Amino acid sequence: MKRWEFRLSGSGGQGLITAGIILGEAAVIEGKEVVQSQSYGPEARGGASKAEVIIDDKTINYPKVVIPDLLLAMSLEAADKYGSEIKENGIIILDSSMVSGFKNEKAQIIEIPITKLAKKEIGKTFVANIIAVSALVGLTEVVSFVSLKKAILSRIPKGTEDINLKALEIGWALIK
Repeated sequence: MKRWEFRLSGSGGQGLITAGIILGEAAVIEGKEVVQSQSYGPEARGGASKAEVIIDDKTINYPKVVIPDLLLAMSLEAADKYGSEIKENGIIILDSSMVSGFKNEKAQIIEIPITKLAKKEIGKTFVANIIAVSALVGLTEVVSFVSLKKAILSRIPKGTEDINLKALEIGWALIK
């Protein structure tokens, strides 16, 4: 497996910190080395937030993402702030419900209407983070579907299992 460095970014309240924790936990389930960190803008809810996850089979010596292999941007502010920091031939997943007109010549840009899908298919935008992390995993195959599902079920609030598993399926189907 190659080393993967992820930056999940958007606005506070979109659940990107939770998505980063879930991604990291799925990798731990598979016995991989993982570092996960997060930061919030000064406003917290509504301000900029990001989660960073490094996954590797080997020991991770530096705990920060320097330049990500994959950037998830779920707000225009996040795309503008972090979109130029991507490895050559990296991947940028944009929530096209929230971001339009963003360009980057050195990365593959994948536009998915993540928030619109959450609203249309489930009726709740708070599961957009699960759709996003599921699509990200389906694309990179950094962890298995089974490990991701286990990590989601261990981290989500009780009583939301059905809608979160539906969000998992939607994100996975987008890529597969």
